Amino acid sequence: MTHDTRILMCPPDHFEVDYVINPWMDGHSGSLDLALAREQWEALREAISTCAEVRLLDPRPGLPDLVFTANAGLVYQNLAVPSHFMPHERRPEEPFLRAWFEAEGFEVRVLPQNIAFEGAGDALIDRGGPWLWTGYGFRTELEAHDYLRRWFDLELVSIRLVDPRFYHIDTCLCPLDGGYLLYHPPAFAAESRKEIERRVPRHKRIPVSVENAGHFACNAVNVGDCIFMNRTGGELVGVLESRGFRVTQLGLSEFLKAGGSAKCLTLKLTEPQRPA
Repeated sequence: MTHDTRILMCPPDHFEVDYVINPWMDGHSGSLDLALAREQWEALREAISTCAEVRLLDPRPGLPDLVFTANAGLVYQNLAVPSHFMPHERRPEEPFLRAWFEAEGFEVRVLPQNIAFEGAGDALIDRGGPWLWTGYGFRTELEAHDYLRRWFDLELVSIRLVDPRFYHIDTCLCPLDGGYLLYHPPAFAAESRKEIERRVPRHKRIPVSVENAGHFACNAVNVGDCIFMNRTGGELVGVLESRGFRVTQLGLSEFLKAGGSAKCLTLKLTEPQRPA
């Protein structure tokens, strides 16, 4: 079966938690079960493969976070903007990521070295309106937004994060097919919450509780009517199913120890044209 959607993933062969660059990593050094991580990653890959083509990025020794391909860069149509990481620990990934985009034939645009930008972790295309949700506050700098605004034929909507637990917008906001939006309101500054609520009608907004946000429910992968997410609780899955989505819950505990979940482990390579 062929699929229109292509998603990039990287096997967790060299995944580990041996430094702290977000609050979730604190206290988890040496606690990772790599065999379980491989099992969980493979289950996610197999699940996504039912509705998308999964491409693989080669893992590399000494780059434990390469597994989180959402941070490889931002892709839209044939343009790719590789990440320039705020934490120095992840900067050795950058030449490999840029080389991969170039080898795949993307037109690569490179940000100045003094501006941090962390790819699709902080830049999400809305599924109902012609704009790009673009985060700042912890790992992406506001100065990056000016460059993205010039390079992409999408309106940029800058939204500010205020809770360090939700250090990228993809940990607390997930645009869904049909113009729905899964989000955790307290993660955003008041003016950013107002902008989200101004643009997305109430009946399309799906707020996520503190508990479920802590289980990375917003860090979900959406392809068509399929949603793949870490195991969550309460009524959230029922709410999503009532909107017509088919939800697959997977155990991703080992990746939560590094501050990531399903969406962090993927990068969509076939972002659509500007929405109608």
